[in-house]
Amino acid sequence: MLLKQMKYFIAIVDYGSFTEAAEHCFISQSAISQQIQSLESQLQVQLMVRQKRHFELTEAGQYFYRHAKAVLEEIDQIVAQTQRLGEDHELTLRIGYPKNFNLFELQQAITQFCELYPEVKISIVSGTHEELFELLVNGHIDLKVSEQRRAYNEDYYNYELKYSDSYVEIAMGNPLSQKDILTVEDLKTLSCILVVSKGYEDSEKSFYEKDLSISHQFLYVDSLEQARLMVAGNRGYLPIDVLGEMMTPIQGIKRVPLYKNGKPIQRNYFACWHKQHTNYYIEEFAQMLRTVFQ
Repeated sequence: MLLKQMKYFIAIVDYGSFTEAAEHCFISQSAISQQIQSLESQLQVQLMVRQKRHFELTEAGQYFYRHAKAVLEEIDQIVAQTQRLGEDHELTLRIGYPKNFNLFELQQAITQFCELYPEVKISIVSGTHEELFELLVNGHIDLKVSEQRRAYNEDYYNYELKYSDSYVEIAMGNPLSQKDILTVEDLKTLSCILVVSKGYEDSEKSFYEKDLSISHQFLYVDSLEQARLMVAGNRGYLPIDVLGEMMTPIQGIKRVPLYKNGKPIQRNYFACWHKQHTNYYIEEFAQMLRTVFQ
């Protein structure tokens, strides 16, 4: 009964009227008034001072309103999550990550998550930024990890992980590998190797042209391994972001910081998921991933 009375009390305060609150709660005005009187009797304090058609909350009433509202919101979340767990015969967390992503930290976060929540199966898929965005919007993945390329959408949680440092991987045999830093101008005669899924080449090319001012030849491959083999063969250079521990590239490749306009290039990486589809496991994994990066 106390939970119902809390809901009635909150409705009265939110609507500023016993009449409107009663209509919203589908009970009579006299019944909602009786429930508030009963609530005050149980608490042994006065929550509001009634003045004809108006009322004012007492100090106790203001305190009760704030905390009762928070309690009911938490109860709603508990109920929703309980219902979801009851409906799911097999819990699965579907994660999307960029094709050119360094997997070390992602593997760490997944390992930690699986140790804590062995009942949840992890499903992972890689893709380009646009590909992952489409998978998330269409409900094929629960969470995506990617760099920021567009304004945040209010329908999604955008959980910042870390600012990355941008590098270029280039063959040791190329004279540019001896430099301490490289600029876009240094690379203008070389081919840029992009890791991209078939059908998304134009969107990736457009981004790198606008973001890095790269406007010469592009070569496309399907995996990070293929890209690095091409780099080792001096076919071009690979732009790559490093967020956490800098893993050593394969033999014959040098990783050099990438600069633009005299400053190191950085990108903001974040975990993104839909607010309506959020749950404890998604939020827990995103927090673990941030901890691993930091």
